[in-house]
Amino acid sequence: MTIDLIRAKALGDIPHGFFGRRGGVSTGAYASLNVGIGSDDDPANIAENRRRATEAVLPGAKLVGLYQVHSADAVTVIEPFDDAIRPHADALVTNRPGLALGILTADCAPVLLADAHAGVVAAAHAGWKGALGGVTDSTILAMEAIGAHRDRIVAAVGPCIARASYEVDDGFIRRFCEADLENERFFADGRVDHYQFDLEAYVVSRLAVAGIGRIEALGLDTYTDDDRFFSYRRATHRGEPSYGRQISIIGL
Repeated sequence: MTIDLIRAKALGDIPHGFFGRRGGVSTGAYASLNVGIGSDDDPANIAENRRRATEAVLPGAKLVGLYQVHSADAVTVIEPFDDAIRPHADALVTNRPGLALGILTADCAPVLLADAHAGVVAAAHAGWKGALGGVTDSTILAMEAIGAHRDRIVAAVGPCIARASYEVDDGFIRRFCEADLENERFFADGRVDHYQFDLEAYVVSRLAVAGIGRIEALGLDTYTDDDRFFSYRRATHRGEPSYGRQISIIGL
């Protein structure tokens, strides 16, 4: 099966790609491009899948990832680090050629950003907690610290769980409205005492408020398209024992 590489027009010629689950070597629940180091998949399969994804975006580059913790923390990368000592954070920023910044998701929103003029790129993992905490704001600040200008930064929000698939309760919407009453617009009414949350629209809004002028949202729902994407929530609803993770990569 051919590897599924999804590109964003907004990022132009910057080497990048959002991947789904197609084109790897894993089997079973992890079929086939599972890149999740923390999963119970065969480590050799995970390594090969990560190699394939990296080569599809930036041949010869060193893939750099994180131990993602749903934070708002961004790390500036100046040299490769080993997977065994991955920083606990949720965004990566660099201006060094030959580094492939990788973010793993399985419903959360992957965000790839670039200032092509400055030669600065970034990848952010925006689940609801990190998005609300300001992971995209931290990423933009880290990009500016190494030469980017936010009025030149472009961003793309990749495959994530869509509003129709993302049911939340009263406590969830209350967190967002306590942070900003205008956040209510990202929720639609659902069944009694429940709502449907638009994570993608919320992340796009945070980017726009931060001053990013060009933002592309791919509008791809990880939950409903089980042939193309892994989904934590779908696996949970089906009572499946585990689930894979897909990767989004950007580099110079």
